[in-house]
Amino acid sequence: MIGKYEYGEINHLLQRKLDAHGVLIAVHRGSSGGNIIENTIPAYKVALKQGGDMLEVDVIKSTDGKLYTFHDGQERKLLHRTENIKTMSSQEIESLTYFNSIYHQTSYKVETLKDVLSYFKGDTLINIDRGWDIWPEVLELLDQSDMTDQILLKGPVTEEHLQFLNDYPTKYMFMPIVHTMEQIDTVLQYPHINLVGMELIADTEAHPLFQDEVIERLHNLNLFVWANAINLDDVTMLFARLDDDTSLMQSPDHGWGRLIDKKIDVIQTDWPALLSAYRTKKRNS
Repeated sequence: MIGKYEYGEINHLLQRKLDAHGVLIAVHRGSSGGNIIENTIPAYKVALKQGGDMLEVDVIKSTDGKLYTFHDGQERKLLHRTENIKTMSSQEIESLTYFNSIYHQTSYKVETLKDVLSYFKGDTLINIDRGWDIWPEVLELLDQSDMTDQILLKGPVTEEHLQFLNDYPTKYMFMPIVHTMEQIDTVLQYPHINLVGMELIADTEAHPLFQDEVIERLHNLNLFVWANAINLDDVTMLFARLDDDTSLMQSPDHGWGRLIDKKIDVIQTDWPALLSAYRTKKRNS
């Protein structure tokens, strides 16, 4: 059973999907391309159609407190603006429209987190990313949405963030971003967090967090292990080059396959359809 026994009702959807698929596919910002824009309802819909099991959703807050699904830093590409979106009011954000993958302007606008949650309420797992600095506002909206069993929060290992979750009355599922062995021990010191898994960051195969015994330890604690197969650029290694580029340019056996063989439970990818097909093939082989 994933997580602690007392949180079983909250964690049941995650557990059911893990039981059904063995390895879950988390889709980075949804599936975008052509006229479909990342971090929008169409991108999330396409991600699910392509075999994704979980949506990764980035969240920002306007200057007047409204929450939107957008990864700040992408303003120049997606909105043709140079200002950080977090410095804009809701009125300004809602006046903007997206540019698509060939830089043609569309009529599509930045979406509110409220609208995204409402659309996918039901049976879809949603990983809230890049929202930890505004957790009070994010969790207030999540409480209103009544989607406790669908939400997986992600955040850094800091006393401020861990204590906030430890004290917060609604026990949303939580996955810390772990860079060191010491951080694993730090997170485990907070007894009232609904800890369900850990995202391990390991730049090389020699990194302590890459080792099988660490994964086994976390499994023995009823925690899942998340690895990032996404490629942020040519040099940043999130999990020792067992990534999308390796899987696509060499062989999925050398990337995604090794992750599955290492008993990684959740793989984040930008290529859910190909990973889903490979997962099925590997499971049936």
